[in-house]
Amino acid sequence: MKIATFNINGVRARIETLTGWLSEAQPDVVVLQEIKTQDEGFPAEPIADLGYNIETHGQKGFNGVAILSRYPIEDVMRGLPGDDTDEQSRYIEATVVGDRAIRIAGLYLPNGNPFPGPKFDYKLAWMERLRARGQALLAAETPAVMLGDFNVIPEPRDAAHPERWLDDALFQPESRASLRRIIHDGWTEAVRLRDPDATRGPFTFWDYQAGAWQKDNGIRIDHILLSPQAADLLVDLGIDRDERAKDKPSDHVPVWVTLDA
Repeated sequence: MKIATFNINGVRARIETLTGWLSEAQPDVVVLQEIKTQDEGFPAEPIADLGYNIETHGQKGFNGVAILSRYPIEDVMRGLPGDDTDEQSRYIEATVVGDRAIRIAGLYLPNGNPFPGPKFDYKLAWMERLRARGQALLAAETPAVMLGDFNVIPEPRDAAHPERWLDDALFQPESRASLRRIIHDGWTEAVRLRDPDATRGPFTFWDYQAGAWQKDNGIRIDHILLSPQAADLLVDLGIDRDERAKDKPSDHVPVWVTLDA
């Protein structure tokens, strides 16, 4: 089962980008971020025509997440537990059933800028709620994958120029520590399994401004976390970097794992 995350940065504006990648990469399950549309505005038909079931948690104009799956989607949960007043559409969770059931948690973590301020406070509070939900998923002792745009640069090597991010919410010690606490509860950070000693990159995001892609001025903020039971099933992983060079690209690229499931 190939499971991917892709911040599409506006699904209606980039539906051809998305369907082209789906046709080429052939993922079985995809979590999308920043669909930037309400549920009723999601362009489902061209995706369904490729054989995908679709569940969305949309919001007008910004945010919004979705799960696409070639397998049945069961037990869908929309919204991150822990704050009934939170109206931002940033979290969707469901079970996909292939050869075995995998719990999928797709997320679009708050950016947190400008730092400091209430948006950064919201980011940290959201991460504490995510940690609590992650602990519940781990406690189930079943295969689970938590993936998406975390809006956190984990380490200096995850930015081409870390010194340029010192005043940004994505690279604050508090953000990075919150992510470490989540991982240390028992998750495996998939991408680092391939090259744990890498000193630079790989990256998953390049801004549209200042020639960031051409200069490889990227950062890694799209992550895949595996529960122990999912990590035991890991077969392969990758980053579809070439998607950033396509026509009308997102500023993010897909990140994926393949599980024996």
